[in-house]
Amino acid sequence: MICVLMMASGAAWESAAFACLTSTGGVVVLKRCVDVDDLLATATSGQADVAVVGLDAPGLDPSAVAHLRRYAVRPVAVTAAAIDDLEVRARAARLGITALVAGDDLEPLAEVVTEVEDVPDTHVREGGEGPHPLPVDPSGGHRVVAVWGPGGAPGRTTVAVSLAAELARRGDAAVLVDADPYGGGVAQQLGILDEVSGLLSAVRLAGAGQLAERFASTGRAVGERLTVVTGLPRADRWIEVRSTHMESVLHEAREMGDVIIDTGFSLEDDPGGDFGARPSRNAMTLSSLGSSDEIVVVGAADPVGLSRLARGLVDLREVTGGAPVRVVVNRMRSSLGWSEREIAGMVEGFSRVSGLHFLPDDQATTDRALVAGTSLVEGGDSQLVRALGGVVDAVFPASSTQETSRRRGVRRGILHH
Repeated sequence: MICVLMMASGAAWESAAFACLTSTGGVVVLKRCVDVDDLLATATSGQADVAVVGLDAPGLDPSAVAHLRRYAVRPVAVTAAAIDDLEVRARAARLGITALVAGDDLEPLAEVVTEVEDVPDTHVREGGEGPHPLPVDPSGGHRVVAVWGPGGAPGRTTVAVSLAAELARRGDAAVLVDADPYGGGVAQQLGILDEVSGLLSAVRLAGAGQLAERFASTGRAVGERLTVVTGLPRADRWIEVRSTHMESVLHEAREMGDVIIDTGFSLEDDPGGDFGARPSRNAMTLSSLGSSDEIVVVGAADPVGLSRLARGLVDLREVTGGAPVRVVVNRMRSSLGWSEREIAGMVEGFSRVSGLHFLPDDQATTDRALVAGTSLVEGGDSQLVRALGGVVDAVFPASSTQETSRRRGVRRGILHH
């Protein structure tokens, strides 16, 4: 038995298609959905096998089709124009739909519905609810690393910006993505006048199926090797970013270089979100974490910050998707009265982590960088910058090898002279 959803948005072919399907043995029309939101919400129930949709239905975009495939629902599009029309074929290809039926010739519809096959990106229902990690390049290609931390401003953005800037300084191509749904500060820290949000531009291109060819236009170049995709201009614009959009942005960013994501703090999921035009507010953060090869967790070294860090590590277990977690304790200072060993014991008591790093409290260096609109790395050598370099060595080991070779070359040059 094949269970079908229909979404025609009032198109003339709807009644004829319904009659064709209901008269076919082995096919059941579960629901005639009124719009894309209704279609995606119903698909999430996990009861449908095929969705018959109008190719020109309002709101039908690649992320909506990806949502259907996430729940193992195979799309079949009905078009008012001829199916051999080049524009029709191009639009279907952008949406990711391979099965087409002409609205004025519905005779093949039942056969297409019963025979349409899965494509490689169709997920099984049992694993469809969570984010889907991006495939890791076995040849050792670019990595995606999310920088996360609990509420209370522990220094997520400063660490994310510093990691990306250090990678670029070492000669690696780096893409810094501001994915904080509560209003990111990457552009402000780097002195970028973001008249147009790079992230919103990217998700609009993803919705139009044009992101692959135009992703480079959404980033701002900072130096020769660092590209910044600026974040939301206002916190209320989070509603425009679906999780599937975010996954597409990260996929294209990985093609350009190593990706560092500045995420939001909240891990709360909205089970009723992301059914259509209204995603979950934290979808950007959850998608970023689920799509990452490694997660860098930033916590403040003070009592409140460590308490939040401990709770955050526990909450993070449910959304990491198996990615290793590395902890960075920020603003470490002797006046707090405890040692690095004591903090390490506390962290290990709450979560198994792949590494633990301490960043010294250096307010003067941080203030100078903020006022100048530059990264900490551009401010010259300091104990804080060296500690951040150690984090980059651990997270991006290939860059560490390059940096060691570069330093040896510099030393040889000095000795030679």
